[in-house]
Formats: sequence, C-alpha cells, structure tokens
Amino acid sequence: MPNAPKTPARQIRIGDEWLDLGAVANRSGTDRAAIVRDLIAWYLREPGSTLPARPTRETVMEFRRLRQEAAADE
Repeated sequence: MPNAPKTPARQIRIGDEWLDLGAVANRSGTDRAAIVRDLIAWYLREPGSTLPARPTRETVMEFRRLRQEAAADE
C-alpha cells in the first residue's frame, strides 16, 4: 500500500509546546518525529544515539510569540 507508515501511530498528550517544537524543528530542517525518536533512542541508551541539537532560547521565544499573535488575530 503506498504511503503506509512503517510504524504504528502512538498517542500522547502534549500542550502548546508541541506547536513550538514543530515550528522550531522545521526551521532547523527536521521534524518533531525525528526529534522525539532521537530523544527516545538516547534515553534508552541505544548504541550510537545522541541528543538532538537544541535551538537557542531566542528562537523558541520568537516562534512562540508569532504563534500567540496569530492566535490572537483569529
């Protein structure tokens, strides 16, 4: 089947930080799923795993401000 994911979808509850993570990840040339997978592999001490690079606090705050402004405009 085309476009069939290789892994099943999992569900967790995350607040608005999820939106910030997506925006900052995209700016960094990656996506949320890749960051979460890297964090899980690191946490489980998988061989060769490393923590993903972190954005600056200023970058995070800028995307958060933009998100909040967009929500206020709605």
